[in-house]
Amino acid sequence: MAVLITGIAGFIGMQTAARLLERGETVIGIDNFNNYYVVALKEARIAKLKAIDNGRLAIHRLDLGDETALAGALAGSEFDRIVHLAAQAGVRYSLDNPAAYVRSNLAGHLNILEIARHRGVRHLVYASSSSVYGANKMMPFRVEDRVDHPISLYAATKRADELMSEAYAHLFRVPQTGLRFFTVYGPWGRPDMALWKFTANILAGKPIDVYNHGDMSRDFTYIDDIVDGVIRSLDHPPVDNGREKAGGFTTPHRIYNIGNNRPEPLMELIRTIESACDRKADLNFLPMQDGDVHATYADIDAIASELGYAPKTPISVGIPAFVDWFRAHSL
Repeated sequence: MAVLITGIAGFIGMQTAARLLERGETVIGIDNFNNYYVVALKEARIAKLKAIDNGRLAIHRLDLGDETALAGALAGSEFDRIVHLAAQAGVRYSLDNPAAYVRSNLAGHLNILEIARHRGVRHLVYASSSSVYGANKMMPFRVEDRVDHPISLYAATKRADELMSEAYAHLFRVPQTGLRFFTVYGPWGRPDMALWKFTANILAGKPIDVYNHGDMSRDFTYIDDIVDGVIRSLDHPPVDNGREKAGGFTTPHRIYNIGNNRPEPLMELIRTIESACDRKADLNFLPMQDGDVHATYADIDAIASELGYAPKTPISVGIPAFVDWFRAHSL
Protein backbone atom coordinates (compact mmCIF):
# COMPACT_ATOMS: atom_id res chain seq x y z
CA MET A 1 0.00 0.00 0.00
CA ALA A 2 1.03 3.59 -0.61
CA VAL A 3 1.34 6.72 1.52
CA LEU A 4 -0.50 9.87 0.42
CA ILE A 5 1.53 13.02 1.13
CA THR A 6 -0.05 16.44 0.76
CA GLY A 7 2.24 19.42 0.31
CA ILE A 8 4.83 17.17 -1.31
CA ALA A 9 6.57 20.09 -3.03
CA GLY A 10 6.96 21.81 0.32
CA PHE A 11 9.97 21.80 2.61
CA ILE A 12 8.89 19.05 5.01
CA GLY A 13 6.78 17.23 2.43
CA MET A 14 9.64 16.69 0.00
CA GLN A 15 12.05 15.50 2.67
CA THR A 16 9.46 13.14 4.16
CA ALA A 17 8.66 11.72 0.72
CA ALA A 18 12.37 11.18 0.05
CA ARG A 19 12.77 9.23 3.30
CA LEU A 20 9.77 7.04 2.47
CA LEU A 21 10.93 6.40 -1.10
CA GLU A 22 14.38 5.47 0.15
CA ARG A 23 12.91 2.79 2.39
CA GLY A 24 10.89 1.31 -0.49
CA GLU A 25 7.47 2.90 0.04
CA THR A 26 5.13 3.96 -2.78
CA VAL A 27 4.25 7.66 -2.49
CA ILE A 28 1.31 9.58 -3.95
CA GLY A 29 1.92 13.31 -3.70
CA ILE A 30 -0.38 16.32 -3.92
CA ASP A 31 0.61 19.98 -4.17
CA ASN A 32 -0.91 23.10 -5.72
CA PHE A 33 2.50 24.71 -6.47
CA ASN A 34 1.16 28.13 -5.49
CA ASN A 35 3.27 31.27 -5.71
CA TYR A 36 3.41 32.12 -2.00
CA TYR A 37 7.16 31.77 -2.55
CA VAL A 38 9.24 31.07 -5.65
CA VAL A 39 7.73 28.14 -7.56
CA ALA A 40 11.14 27.20 -9.00
CA LEU A 41 12.16 25.97 -5.54
CA LYS A 42 9.12 23.69 -5.36
CA GLU A 43 9.85 22.36 -8.84
CA ALA A 44 13.48 21.73 -7.82
CA ARG A 45 12.32 19.73 -4.79
CA ILE A 46 10.13 17.55 -7.03
CA ALA A 47 13.04 17.08 -9.43
CA LYS A 48 15.11 15.83 -6.49
CA LEU A 49 12.40 13.30 -5.64
CA LYS A 50 12.16 12.12 -9.23
CA ALA A 51 15.92 11.57 -9.25
CA ILE A 52 15.58 8.93 -6.52
CA ASP A 53 12.29 7.50 -7.77
CA ASN A 54 12.10 3.94 -9.05
CA GLY A 55 8.57 3.98 -10.40
CA ARG A 56 7.00 4.43 -6.96
CA LEU A 57 6.14 8.14 -7.09
CA ALA A 58 3.03 9.86 -8.48
CA ILE A 59 2.41 13.62 -8.34
CA HIS A 60 -0.95 15.36 -8.63
CA ARG A 61 -1.05 19.13 -9.10
CA LEU A 62 -4.25 20.38 -7.52
CA ASP A 63 -5.75 22.53 -4.78
CA LEU A 64 -6.82 20.59 -1.68
CA GLY A 65 -9.65 23.05 -1.23
CA ASP A 66 -11.21 21.74 -4.46
CA GLU A 67 -13.11 18.70 -3.22
CA THR A 68 -14.12 17.54 -6.72
CA ALA A 69 -10.61 17.76 -8.16
CA LEU A 70 -9.16 15.96 -5.15
CA ALA A 71 -11.63 13.08 -5.37
CA GLY A 72 -11.08 12.76 -9.10
CA ALA A 73 -7.30 12.68 -8.83
CA LEU A 74 -7.34 9.95 -6.18
CA ALA A 75 -10.17 7.86 -7.64
CA GLY A 76 -7.86 5.19 -9.06
CA SER A 77 -5.25 5.22 -6.30
CA GLU A 78 -4.88 2.95 -3.29
CA PHE A 79 -3.22 4.11 -0.06
CA ASP A 80 -3.61 3.22 3.58
CA ARG A 81 -1.81 6.09 5.32
CA ILE A 82 -1.80 9.87 4.89
CA VAL A 83 0.79 12.48 5.83
CA HIS A 84 -1.08 15.78 5.52
CA LEU A 85 1.44 18.63 5.39
CA ALA A 86 -0.20 20.97 2.87
CA ALA A 87 -1.21 24.35 4.29
CA GLN A 88 -1.00 28.03 3.66
CA ALA A 89 2.01 28.85 5.80
CA GLY A 90 3.21 32.05 7.39
CA VAL A 91 1.97 34.08 10.33
CA ARG A 92 2.52 37.49 8.72
CA TYR A 93 0.94 36.64 5.35
CA SER A 94 -2.30 35.74 7.16
CA LEU A 95 -2.70 39.45 7.96
CA ASP A 96 -2.82 40.26 4.24
CA ASN A 97 -4.58 37.27 2.68
CA PRO A 98 -6.84 35.58 5.25
CA ALA A 99 -9.02 33.87 2.63
CA ALA A 100 -6.07 31.72 1.52
CA TYR A 101 -5.85 30.25 5.03
CA VAL A 102 -9.56 29.42 5.16
CA ARG A 103 -9.44 27.59 1.82
CA SER A 104 -6.19 25.71 2.33
CA ASN A 105 -6.00 25.15 6.08
CA LEU A 106 -9.68 24.69 6.91
CA ALA A 107 -11.42 23.41 3.76
CA GLY A 108 -8.31 21.49 2.73
CA HIS A 109 -8.03 19.79 6.11
CA LEU A 110 -11.71 18.88 6.09
CA ASN A 111 -11.38 17.33 2.63
CA ILE A 112 -8.47 15.18 3.82
CA LEU A 113 -10.48 14.10 6.87
CA GLU A 114 -13.30 13.00 4.59
CA ILE A 115 -10.91 10.97 2.45
CA ALA A 116 -9.42 9.37 5.56
CA ARG A 117 -12.90 8.56 6.83
CA HIS A 118 -14.26 7.03 3.63
CA ARG A 119 -11.05 5.23 2.69
CA GLY A 120 -10.68 3.75 6.17
CA VAL A 121 -7.00 4.71 6.36
CA ARG A 122 -4.85 3.13 9.07
CA HIS A 123 -3.37 6.46 10.15
CA LEU A 124 -3.60 10.16 9.30
CA VAL A 125 -0.61 12.24 10.43
CA TYR A 126 -1.18 15.97 10.02
CA ALA A 127 0.82 19.15 10.53
CA SER A 128 -0.13 21.56 13.26
CA SER A 129 2.16 24.31 14.54
CA SER A 130 3.78 25.75 17.63
CA SER A 131 1.84 28.91 16.73
CA VAL A 132 -1.23 27.43 18.44
CA TYR A 133 0.37 28.27 21.82
CA GLY A 134 -0.16 31.94 20.96
CA ALA A 135 0.00 34.17 24.01
CA ASN A 136 0.91 31.37 26.44
CA LYS A 137 3.59 32.44 28.92
CA MET A 138 4.50 29.16 30.64
CA MET A 139 7.64 27.55 29.21
CA PRO A 140 8.25 25.03 27.82
CA PHE A 141 5.04 24.65 25.82
CA ARG A 142 3.33 21.36 26.70
CA VAL A 143 0.67 19.54 24.69
CA GLU A 144 -1.43 19.55 27.87
CA ASP A 145 -1.53 23.38 27.91
CA ARG A 146 -4.64 25.30 26.92
CA VAL A 147 -4.34 26.75 23.44
CA ASP A 148 -7.34 29.03 23.09
CA HIS A 149 -5.54 32.38 22.79
CA PRO A 150 -4.26 32.51 19.18
CA ILE A 151 -2.63 35.77 18.12
CA SER A 152 -2.77 35.16 14.36
CA LEU A 153 -5.30 33.73 11.92
CA TYR A 154 -2.72 31.12 10.91
CA ALA A 155 -2.58 29.87 14.50
CA ALA A 156 -6.37 29.87 14.74
CA THR A 157 -6.69 27.72 11.61
CA LYS A 158 -4.17 25.21 12.94
CA ARG A 159 -6.01 24.90 16.24
CA ALA A 160 -9.26 24.50 14.29
CA ASP A 161 -7.64 21.64 12.36
CA GLU A 162 -6.83 19.90 15.64
CA LEU A 163 -10.43 20.24 16.81
CA MET A 164 -11.85 19.00 13.51
CA SER A 165 -9.53 16.01 13.72
CA GLU A 166 -10.74 15.26 17.23
CA ALA A 167 -14.35 15.34 16.02
CA TYR A 168 -13.55 12.81 13.27
CA ALA A 169 -11.63 10.62 15.71
CA HIS A 170 -14.64 10.67 18.02
CA LEU A 171 -17.36 10.17 15.40
CA PHE A 172 -15.63 7.89 12.91
CA ARG A 173 -12.66 6.50 14.91
CA VAL A 174 -10.13 7.79 12.36
CA PRO A 175 -6.65 7.20 13.90
CA GLN A 176 -4.74 10.49 13.84
CA THR A 177 -1.57 12.16 15.07
CA GLY A 178 -1.21 15.94 15.05
CA LEU A 179 2.32 17.32 15.03
CA ARG A 180 3.07 20.79 16.37
CA PHE A 181 6.24 21.75 14.50
CA PHE A 182 8.70 24.21 16.06
CA THR A 183 10.61 26.50 13.62
CA VAL A 184 11.85 23.99 11.08
CA TYR A 185 15.04 24.86 9.16
CA GLY A 186 17.69 23.27 6.97
CA PRO A 187 18.57 22.59 3.31
CA TRP A 188 15.66 23.03 0.88
CA GLY A 189 13.94 25.32 3.39
CA ARG A 190 11.50 28.16 2.78
CA PRO A 191 12.55 31.64 1.55
CA ASP A 192 10.04 33.35 3.86
CA MET A 193 11.80 32.03 6.97
CA ALA A 194 14.29 34.14 8.92
CA LEU A 195 17.26 31.84 8.31
CA TRP A 196 16.92 32.09 4.53
CA LYS A 197 16.40 35.88 4.61
CA PHE A 198 19.31 36.46 6.96
CA THR A 199 21.67 34.25 4.99
CA ALA A 200 20.72 35.79 1.64
CA ASN A 201 21.17 39.34 2.88
CA ILE A 202 24.40 38.71 4.78
CA LEU A 203 25.99 37.09 1.73
CA ALA A 204 24.73 39.96 -0.47
CA GLY A 205 26.01 42.63 1.92
CA LYS A 206 22.49 43.87 2.68
CA PRO A 207 21.05 44.73 6.12
CA ILE A 208 18.80 42.26 7.93
CA ASP A 209 15.66 43.20 9.84
CA VAL A 210 15.83 42.10 13.47
CA TYR A 211 12.46 42.30 15.19
CA ASN A 212 11.78 43.12 18.84
CA HIS A 213 15.30 44.58 18.81
CA GLY A 214 16.73 41.05 18.87
CA ASP A 215 14.99 40.04 22.10
CA MET A 216 13.41 36.82 20.82
CA SER A 217 14.16 33.10 20.95
CA ARG A 218 13.03 30.09 18.95
CA ASP A 219 13.18 26.32 19.31
CA PHE A 220 14.95 25.83 15.95
CA THR A 221 14.50 22.24 14.73
CA TYR A 222 16.61 20.76 11.96
CA ILE A 223 14.76 19.15 9.07
CA ASP A 224 16.30 15.68 9.54
CA ASP A 225 15.05 15.60 13.14
CA ILE A 226 11.58 16.73 12.03
CA VAL A 227 11.35 14.02 9.37
CA ASP A 228 12.45 11.42 11.92
CA GLY A 229 9.55 12.48 14.13
CA VAL A 230 7.06 12.38 11.25
CA ILE A 231 8.13 8.86 10.22
CA ARG A 232 8.13 7.57 13.80
CA SER A 233 4.61 8.94 14.24
CA LEU A 234 3.40 7.47 10.95
CA ASP A 235 4.70 4.03 11.85
CA HIS A 236 2.95 3.98 15.24
CA PRO A 237 -0.74 4.95 14.98
CA PRO A 238 -2.58 5.62 18.23
CA VAL A 239 -4.61 2.75 19.65
CA ASP A 240 -8.37 3.11 20.07
CA ASN A 241 -8.42 1.86 23.67
CA GLY A 242 -10.27 4.64 25.48
CA ARG A 243 -7.17 5.73 27.39
CA GLU A 244 -6.04 9.35 27.54
CA LYS A 245 -3.31 10.19 25.03
CA ALA A 246 -0.89 13.06 24.50
CA GLY A 247 -3.02 16.15 24.06
CA GLY A 248 -5.72 14.90 26.43
CA PHE A 249 -7.92 12.92 24.04
CA THR A 250 -9.37 9.46 24.75
CA THR A 251 -10.17 8.84 21.09
CA PRO A 252 -7.60 7.36 18.64
CA HIS A 253 -6.11 10.86 18.33
CA ARG A 254 -3.01 12.35 19.91
CA ILE A 255 -0.94 15.51 19.56
CA TYR A 256 2.83 15.80 19.87
CA ASN A 257 5.29 18.67 19.95
CA ILE A 258 8.22 18.19 17.58
CA GLY A 259 11.00 20.59 18.51
CA ASN A 260 14.65 20.65 19.43
CA ASN A 261 13.78 21.13 23.13
CA ARG A 262 16.35 23.91 23.21
CA PRO A 263 15.33 27.53 22.47
CA GLU A 264 18.06 29.68 20.94
CA PRO A 265 18.25 33.49 21.31
CA LEU A 266 17.78 35.27 17.99
CA MET A 267 21.12 37.05 18.35
CA GLU A 268 22.88 33.69 18.81
CA LEU A 269 21.27 32.49 15.58
CA ILE A 270 22.58 35.58 13.80
CA ARG A 271 26.10 35.07 15.19
CA THR A 272 26.04 31.44 14.00
CA ILE A 273 24.97 32.53 10.50
CA GLU A 274 27.70 35.17 10.46
CA SER A 275 30.28 32.53 11.33
CA ALA A 276 29.01 30.13 8.65
CA CYS A 277 28.99 32.92 6.04
CA ASP A 278 32.31 34.35 7.31
CA ARG A 279 30.75 37.82 7.18
CA LYS A 280 29.30 40.28 9.67
CA ALA A 281 25.64 41.23 9.47
CA ASP A 282 24.36 44.80 9.15
CA LEU A 283 21.54 44.81 11.71
CA ASN A 284 18.36 46.87 11.34
CA PHE A 285 16.60 46.67 14.72
CA LEU A 286 12.80 46.96 14.62
CA PRO A 287 9.83 46.60 17.01
CA MET A 288 7.90 43.34 17.38
CA GLN A 289 5.63 42.50 14.45
CA ASP A 290 1.91 41.84 14.79
CA GLY A 291 1.16 38.13 15.22
CA ASP A 292 4.69 37.26 16.36
CA VAL A 293 5.58 35.69 19.70
CA HIS A 294 8.50 36.43 21.99
CA ALA A 295 9.70 32.84 22.44
CA THR A 296 8.97 29.21 21.63
CA TYR A 297 10.17 26.18 23.56
CA ALA A 298 8.91 22.63 23.01
CA ASP A 299 8.31 20.09 25.74
CA ILE A 300 8.91 16.84 23.80
CA ASP A 301 8.50 14.39 26.67
CA ALA A 302 5.44 12.70 25.13
CA ILE A 303 6.91 11.89 21.71
CA ALA A 304 10.29 11.07 23.28
CA SER A 305 8.90 8.56 25.76
CA GLU A 306 6.31 7.01 23.47
CA LEU A 307 8.17 6.92 20.13
CA GLY A 308 11.83 7.37 21.05
CA TYR A 309 12.12 10.73 19.30
CA ALA A 310 15.44 12.42 20.12
CA PRO A 311 16.60 15.48 18.13
CA LYS A 312 20.31 15.32 17.40
CA THR A 313 21.17 18.51 15.50
CA PRO A 314 22.22 21.75 17.27
CA ILE A 315 22.27 25.01 15.31
CA SER A 316 26.08 24.86 15.35
CA VAL A 317 25.74 21.95 12.92
CA GLY A 318 22.45 22.74 11.19
CA ILE A 319 23.15 26.38 10.28
CA PRO A 320 26.44 25.66 8.44
CA ALA A 321 24.69 22.79 6.61
CA PHE A 322 22.00 25.20 5.42
CA VAL A 323 24.52 27.89 4.41
CA ASP A 324 26.53 25.33 2.42
CA TRP A 325 23.34 24.23 0.65
CA PHE A 326 22.33 27.85 0.02
CA ARG A 327 25.67 28.71 -1.55
CA ALA A 328 25.36 25.71 -3.89
CA HIS A 329 21.83 26.53 -5.09
CA SER A 330 20.81 29.68 -6.94
CA LEU A 331 17.00 29.53 -6.81
